[in-house]
Amino acid sequence: MLYELAGSDPARRFSPYCWRARMALAHKGLEAECQPWRFTEVESIAFSGQAKVPVLRDGDQVVFDSWAIAEYLERVYPDRPALFPGTPEASRFIAAWADTVLNAQLVRLIVSDIPQWLGEGQQAYFRASREARFGMRLEKVTEGREERLPAFRAALEPLRATLREQSFLGGEAPAYGDYAVFGGFQWARVVSRLALLEPGDPVAEWRERMLDLFDGLARATPSCGT
Repeated sequence: MLYELAGSDPARRFSPYCWRARMALAHKGLEAECQPWRFTEVESIAFSGQAKVPVLRDGDQVVFDSWAIAEYLERVYPDRPALFPGTPEASRFIAAWADTVLNAQLVRLIVSDIPQWLGEGQQAYFRASREARFGMRLEKVTEGREERLPAFRAALEPLRATLREQSFLGGEAPAYGDYAVFGGFQWARVVSRLALLEPGDPVAEWRERMLDLFDGLARATPSCGT
């Protein structure tokens, strides 16, 4: 079972890190029951010894953290398609870039769009915790975001340069690095109508290929479609 962050609509799964885990499971061809989880439901994952998702329960094994889940899947299911073709270190670098550059910029563009998709109690928790983190109202965090889009798009040039030459970050087929980056874009797509990418951008074309993977797994989730 995979515990995933969800909004008031249990089908609206929006954590970038949960999407990494979901796509990794699909890459391995593994079926998993996906359990919606919300910010204040800490008791339901207390068995994991911590308070964040994704959490994977595989028989008697409990694994949390998206990178640890990917490593677990690769170790325990070596006969399934490899998540880390070549070496895991390259994928770890891509995941770190997504954490520290991509998602760090994305949150300042979309965080004020998230409360609308949460239940009343979850809205209050999310707003209080995130406004304490940023030291300002969420609407202030995203203020002037359209003017900041060119800088965001420019920061994607390493992706763009790679995707001009190959279909996926993993080469001709997707790998864990693709899922690590895609998680952030799927997060934004599910919660925000902000058009992050311009038509014809190689990154936008790659995102469309990612949405089509595994019979349109990511495309099928409720989203704003941007």
